[in-house]
Amino acid sequence: MQFRSTRVPVGAGPAILFREALFRGLAPDGGLYHPVRQPDLRPVLAAFCTRTTFLEVAEEVSVALLGEELGAEAVRRIVRRAFDFEPVLKPLSPGLRLLELFHGPTCAFKDFGACFQAAAMEELLAGEGRRALILVATSGDTGSAAARAFHRRANIEVVILYPSGRVSPLQEKQLTTLGGNVTALEVRGSFDDCQRLAKLAFLDGELRDRLPLTSANSINLGRLLPQAFYYIYGFSRLLASPGAEAGRVRFCVPSGNFGNLTAGVYAWKWGLAVEGFVAATNANDVVPEYLDTGEFHPRSSVRTLSNAMDVGDPSNFERLLAVFGRDPQAMREAIHGQRVSDEETRATLRRVYEERGLLLDPHTAVGVLAAERYRAKSGFDGELLVLATAHPGKFPEIVREAAGVEPPLPPPLAAVLPLAKQSVPIEPRFEELKALLLGRYAGA
Repeated sequence: MQFRSTRVPVGAGPAILFREALFRGLAPDGGLYHPVRQPDLRPVLAAFCTRTTFLEVAEEVSVALLGEELGAEAVRRIVRRAFDFEPVLKPLSPGLRLLELFHGPTCAFKDFGACFQAAAMEELLAGEGRRALILVATSGDTGSAAARAFHRRANIEVVILYPSGRVSPLQEKQLTTLGGNVTALEVRGSFDDCQRLAKLAFLDGELRDRLPLTSANSINLGRLLPQAFYYIYGFSRLLASPGAEAGRVRFCVPSGNFGNLTAGVYAWKWGLAVEGFVAATNANDVVPEYLDTGEFHPRSSVRTLSNAMDVGDPSNFERLLAVFGRDPQAMREAIHGQRVSDEETRATLRRVYEERGLLLDPHTAVGVLAAERYRAKSGFDGELLVLATAHPGKFPEIVREAAGVEPPLPPPLAAVLPLAKQSVPIEPRFEELKALLLGRYAGA
């Protein structure tokens, strides 16, 4: 599999392999690495059935994508070290199911990508005598997933940028309490400030020359590609359900930076027989606006209950544009956009608990209402799978206020509560970040 920057004209410029893209993260021109050609995996996908485990899906798809470059055995080692957890498919209402992605070490979907990337980097760095410095901007779960996945990994340091006061208290505990090779930088600003600082760092010539910088956001292919695995797994499991049939399936994806949706679109391009996708956003609706108008207008993010989706300039939109040839109509045919307000999020949390006895986190609540609206508006009579992106216990204040009950706290979350916060406050100025990185890591 070969990759080029999203900012290079189709067919122009040199292509690179996965290994180089993994450690570079962002392309030198500021673009994101994107497949030169989407592989045809239909023969691989056709072999999966309701008895196929998630680990088997991840192994076979990974070998098909990366086995020629890295070797099949190395790829299988990476997958086995990454995944000791799997998604869970749960019915919600007729024709609507949740694909729970929060059964990993930090109880959020980003564990899948972060654990694969960490295992891949550790495998490829072994014996080379060099190091990697992970720089990641987070609006919530990305940081905690990266911190946990890379903690104590050999030859790897991690620096996390997160917006002060704009992640949940529990999310902050998860990304600031590990210490060791993980440093949390508490930025006095928004997630967009954090993302801007990270992008500037990757584009800075001196930092690139002096530090082995790479990313753990979904701008990195090592984070993005493995997220396609659970779409494939969920689809294969769904086909065992009464009335489900290939082609009459849509995934509804709570969306912020749009990496999760992009991974699903990749799986679709590889041959997954889904009809399309619903992009569910909160008030930060620049992509639904693009689908409505054909114009993309990034802007400052708005703070909402579903904070991990508070992104006003989603970086992975570049990849979606590349997939659809910058044609709004082509994108509309595959992706439908839906916006959900905070009040509607609260109401959905309360209603689902009262009617089904099931607690949702606010991001999944956005997805559930978006899926219900899409069905009512379009008349779609197939199966809808909503990606349940985080455990409700990660957002106890919001769930308690909306549903009137205390969400259970799974052991991985309860374990961080008594730990002391360790963070370094910084202003949203690139000069300050650059000086800190050079001071701490240039001689390492």
